[in-house]
Amino acid sequence: MIVSASYRTDIPAFYAGWLMARLAAGEARVRSPYGGQPTVVGLRPEAVDGFVFWTRNAAPMMRHWDRVRRVAPFYVQFTLTDYPRALEVGTLASAAALRQMRALARRFGPRVVVWRYDPIVLSSLTPADWHAANFARLARVLAGVVDEVVVSFVQPYRKTVRNLDAAARRHGFAWRDPDDDDKRALLARLVPAARMYGIRLTLCTQPDLQVPGAGEARCIDAARLSDLAGRPIAVREKGNRPGCRCAESRDIGAYDSCAQGCAYCYAVADRARAIVRLKRQDAAAPMLG
Repeated sequence: MIVSASYRTDIPAFYAGWLMARLAAGEARVRSPYGGQPTVVGLRPEAVDGFVFWTRNAAPMMRHWDRVRRVAPFYVQFTLTDYPRALEVGTLASAAALRQMRALARRFGPRVVVWRYDPIVLSSLTPADWHAANFARLARVLAGVVDEVVVSFVQPYRKTVRNLDAAARRHGFAWRDPDDDDKRALLARLVPAARMYGIRLTLCTQPDLQVPGAGEARCIDAARLSDLAGRPIAVREKGNRPGCRCAESRDIGAYDSCAQGCAYCYAVADRARAIVRLKRQDAAAPMLG
């Protein structure tokens, strides 16, 4: 089993202590977002094929990676977009994020870090030309640090639209969900910018937007974990939604528990509520939330 930690929240940034307590206990409990009784996810070496971490700030985990690796191989999906603060009110400064990504790559090799430039938000603050320049700048400084960048366009889920609209009113910008042709045109500019620095661009769960040179992302990637483990990890493909090419995994996070404050986030309905939840979290509890 592959453990995802977590596309529902930023465990490395906010819940590193909780995670390490769960590793010591050998299990975590997870409440389904659809209701029902919590389930148990085993975290002992015999139960885990690998870990996939999702973060914007790995600093609290930096002293724990060797402990994680004693349980199973891991890699880190590290989101770095460097958007204006109107869109990302509480994220780590890009210079600090870059230092962390470099440190991970130096310590464990470039296969252990996957750069995420997603979601792509088209707005009056971040038009297509801005993205093309911003992406190329970040790709240049990440040359040799990562071998893959995962991109996607923001999905207009109900809470995403509500939060983006609120941020737009507060900060005086406009955003839009462009048509597919506009999205493909931007992707066609990003693919060669990534390739120039030895980075392969893959597209997450938006197959209708594929352009030449872009691959299909597997955010839960059994092949990458196999490379890191030095042995085959055979896990069936089981995506989270149509078009998803991820390997089967169990996520141990919880929605509405990340305090980054990204206006486009699909996992948090209200940042203030997430901050309260974070402050109340018991590091010794068997599950988040």
